[in-house]
Amino acid sequence: MEAGSEEVGVGARLKRMRQVFGLTQRELARRAGVTNGAISLIEQARVSPSISSLKKILDGIPMSLAEFFTIDLAAPEDVFFRASDLTEIAFEDQISFRMVGRRLKERALQMLHETYRPGADTGEVMLRHDGEEAGVIVRGRLLVTVGDQEQALGAGDAYYFKSRIPHRFRNPFDELCEVISANTPPSF
Repeated sequence: MEAGSEEVGVGARLKRMRQVFGLTQRELARRAGVTNGAISLIEQARVSPSISSLKKILDGIPMSLAEFFTIDLAAPEDVFFRASDLTEIAFEDQISFRMVGRRLKERALQMLHETYRPGADTGEVMLRHDGEEAGVIVRGRLLVTVGDQEQALGAGDAYYFKSRIPHRFRNPFDELCEVISANTPPSF
């Protein structure tokens, strides 16, 4: 278990995981190929499952043994964020990246609410980093360059590419542009 988490028995942990994943005892038993009574007895701490039995039950969630024992039930991560909670990453008042979440440690995905003012440009030197990125234009238009391809995208249009390909974002238009994007792994 992670540091700071309180000690929780296998039965209580199984019940909590089952509930978090929205499963009844009967549904988990059906998925795992065990009896409903077996799930009930484990959750009540009346029996202690073998490793193979617990693995079989967790396959019905699905969840690995490692995940089952290492998820910190005492300190859940933030799930919901108000607009005021987003972390501002600004570039000279022209480009604003508002990041969802307060920290990126151990995260595989970075979500951004991007704003490009008229005339905004990520720079003549093309961006390049590991991973993939995708975005949907919510408002306005954005000129997106990926490798030797360039496209003006409008509201509702989207992009998705491998981030190792040199890329650039510009707003040469007269209106503000908003984009919701994701990068994996987080790039800043």
